[in-house]
Amino acid sequence: MCFAIFWILSSSFICGCHSKHISLPNQNTQIQEFKVALSEDKLDLKVLRELCFSGIPFEGGIRALCWKVLLNYLPLDQLIWESFLKNQREVYSQFLKEMIIQPGIAKANLGLSREDVTMEDHPLNPNPDSKWNNYFRDNEVLLQIDKDVRRLYPDMAFFQRPTDYPCQLILDPQNDYETLRRRVEQTTLKAQTVERNRSGVTNVSSPGKALNLYPSNEYEVLPSGCEAHWEVVERILFIYAKLNPGIAYVQGMNEVVGPIYYTFATDPNNEWKEHAEADTFFCFTNLMSENRDMFIKSLDDSQCGITYKMESVYSMLKEKDMDLYMKLQEQNIKPQYFTFRWLTLLLSQEFLLPDVIRIWDTLFSDQDRFDFLTLVCCAMLVLIRDQLLAGDFTVNMRLLQDYPISDVHTILAKAKELQGGS
Repeated sequence: MCFAIFWILSSSFICGCHSKHISLPNQNTQIQEFKVALSEDKLDLKVLRELCFSGIPFEGGIRALCWKVLLNYLPLDQLIWESFLKNQREVYSQFLKEMIIQPGIAKANLGLSREDVTMEDHPLNPNPDSKWNNYFRDNEVLLQIDKDVRRLYPDMAFFQRPTDYPCQLILDPQNDYETLRRRVEQTTLKAQTVERNRSGVTNVSSPGKALNLYPSNEYEVLPSGCEAHWEVVERILFIYAKLNPGIAYVQGMNEVVGPIYYTFATDPNNEWKEHAEADTFFCFTNLMSENRDMFIKSLDDSQCGITYKMESVYSMLKEKDMDLYMKLQEQNIKPQYFTFRWLTLLLSQEFLLPDVIRIWDTLFSDQDRFDFLTLVCCAMLVLIRDQLLAGDFTVNMRLLQDYPISDVHTILAKAKELQGGS
């Protein structure tokens, strides 16, 4: 299998998105610079970071490839990519086999009868190490993941559409694995009040969530052998939760994995696109290894926790704009009222997906990406200083919880300016 980069030029910045086209300065020149940088047998990370900081082109799969490098997934030595990726994707397949399988099936396949398996481990077994016990505990996590991934980016239809590369290991009728969708259906039927949505799929009721954003065919039942993109994201998060029991799944992780998966699943290079699920899993895991402390409640007040990070935004604002800092203090607008979401979700809820992806180009390319995120948050405040200085508590809270500026290039330029100390 050859992992050479095929430069497939595309007229759209991000396929499948309903947002405006985001042009990049001197785009043809920039693409050429990326081609040169990515043609080296051993990539120069410093050069690549400098290029990526100003935005990465979608064309030719450049962005998806760069993110894999910036998120410490792909090694810098291209000569070992083929063997490395083959190994990683085999590891992920093993995760699927071990973690999305009903208790008892593995033993049954070893030649033991189902009756023998049931005698040893059954649903009412009180042993805390019982596989059934773990199965039921996992279902609680799965239900929360399921509820969250079904509403990923409701302003676009991408996550409801079928993937071009459904997981054959799960969907093959010859295998004894069950889809997570089926598992959720069984669990919700037993445990919760449910309703049928327009897809006909049994789902946990989600009050107030409009499902009429798209034509009705967007929510039709997918034919046998197909799965929606949200189901792939669900599987990634479920396996992550199983492998990381100390943090498991925390609401909001779906918003962090979504843009990564979207970027890889829309890669114009099919050779990479086919493995979007496995590659997303490892990139998400690497990103969370840097960011996970912000999701762990017991660490909230430590130096690596979310409280410290939120207060650091105000500390920086105090240094950069004392008048604005004092205004927010006088109105008792605490940083946790708005920066909690900004920081933990890497601004993924504040902007449309193409703009989130553009911000992440810069964040991922910065060696101290979470320090730069603090700068971006501070820049967002400074850019609306006049409105904040003139507004009362109610007006200002509305501004901060529904940020009014959509031009992310202006925000990133201001953050860079603040970083330079000017």
